[in-house]
Amino acid sequence: MQQKIIPLSKIAFVCLVVLGCQQEKKLPFLGPKEIGKQGDTLYHQIPNFKFLNQDSLWISEKDMAGKIYVADFFFTTCPTICPKMKTQLLRIYDKFAEDDRVRILSHTIDPEFDGVHVLKDYAKKLNIAGPRWNLVTGKKTDIYHLGEKSYMVTTQEDANEVGGFVHSGAFILVDKNRHIRGIYDGTKEEEVNHLMEDMTLLLKE
Repeated sequence: MQQKIIPLSKIAFVCLVVLGCQQEKKLPFLGPKEIGKQGDTLYHQIPNFKFLNQDSLWISEKDMAGKIYVADFFFTTCPTICPKMKTQLLRIYDKFAEDDRVRILSHTIDPEFDGVHVLKDYAKKLNIAGPRWNLVTGKKTDIYHLGEKSYMVTTQEDANEVGGFVHSGAFILVDKNRHIRGIYDGTKEEEVNHLMEDMTLLLKE
């Protein structure tokens, strides 16, 4: 009797629909990477940092240990994309309100104006609080260097731009080891929906 051969595509379909054995999506590691001395892959990592938040507390990479977080760059007087970005960040803040493994880290690119008291007032208007959402300020050179070299987003002054600054509307998803796992358009609801789905996946790693 001739044995019937079942196509692999059909087996995969049965596995997916009937048995539920679909492999879960794995988020990529973004940024440059190197091969270590032991032949292992060394992924791009956010370096150590230290900034003051809206509560006059120092926030560093140590405060992100064991957490995943979403980073962005903004300024409080921004008349263009920042209000849209903060509306979308509030969705993330509310969705993960009960999960202490999640943080939001917003860096001002106008630290000369956005001091601690200004950030505190801004936080009150948004009805947010640390440590779950930190609005941070510091030396302009440190913030710009971190944004462009580590988070790989645009952060700079530009007198020709509305508000005097140009910056990316990106939300950067960072894992527990400070590796970048996703970059999303923070002005678009559908992109932020995708981000929140990826955050849920990342929390399972």
